Amino acid sequence: MYNLSSSGSATIVNAIATGFGAAFGIDLDIQLEAKPIGSGIKCSNDVGADNTLMELTSKKVFQAYDINMDDFGLSIDSKSNLPMSSGLSSSSALSNGVAAISSKIISDEFDLKPLSDLEIINLAIDASLEAKVTITGAFDDATASYFGGITLTNNLTREFIAKETMEEKAVLVYMPDFISKSGESDVEKMKLYAPLVNTAFELASLEKYYDALNLNGLIYCSSLGFDSFIAIEALNSGALASGLSGTGSAFVAICEDENIDDVKEVWSSLEGRIIETKVNNEGCKFI
Repeated sequence: MYNLSSSGSATIVNAIATGFGAAFGIDLDIQLEAKPIGSGIKCSNDVGADNTLMELTSKKVFQAYDINMDDFGLSIDSKSNLPMSSGLSSSSALSNGVAAISSKIISDEFDLKPLSDLEIINLAIDASLEAKVTITGAFDDATASYFGGITLTNNLTREFIAKETMEEKAVLVYMPDFISKSGESDVEKMKLYAPLVNTAFELASLEKYYDALNLNGLIYCSSLGFDSFIAIEALNSGALASGLSGTGSAFVAICEDENIDDVKEVWSSLEGRIIETKVNNEGCKFI
């Protein structure tokens, strides 16, 4: 039996408008348990979600190794404390994890060379695009999820611009009582804000990550119709940075420990729930 933890990530700069993005790992994850079986791919999850993404991702790993699923198979089960369809990279975490655990089992069973980290990530992105759970492929989200820490990326070419460890801080997540699927977002409307998003990315490139996150949140709240008051109230209560993550519906606030309760208090008046977590610099890992 193989066990793996695949973490989510939160947005610093959303790449949909320009193709350039930045994200950071958070300590909410999807736990995967997998084992070899006689043939085929059998997937299950604890949130009642469709298993298409898991199946597509694992099949792509089989294809990469040229392994016939009639002769060898995998059983993969997932359990999650990472909210689905919320802008916290649940799809990236799931596809990364399935690709990584499938590669590990196949390479062990057939004494083959394991896929590289970037091969795993790119297979996972291809599966996510095919499953229509992402617009850009989310290379920024996928790499922040897989490696942890902060990543700045060109999502159009799937290239790193920067990758570094993030200072460990508390992260609060506000989850409204509705979901927002990124694959269904109005891309053309978001692209109208590209010049402002470029400014946010320039801030991130200068390592002004909190300023970039704040500006990005305001931009995409306006574009997508979310209430920026949610982030502003967190900032007013002492958060270091706060904004919409992905295309929503989750908001994140990065806090010093002494400000956690203050931010929780202002968000507690909103309909929804608050999750307390932290920055994750480890990413995808076997347990």
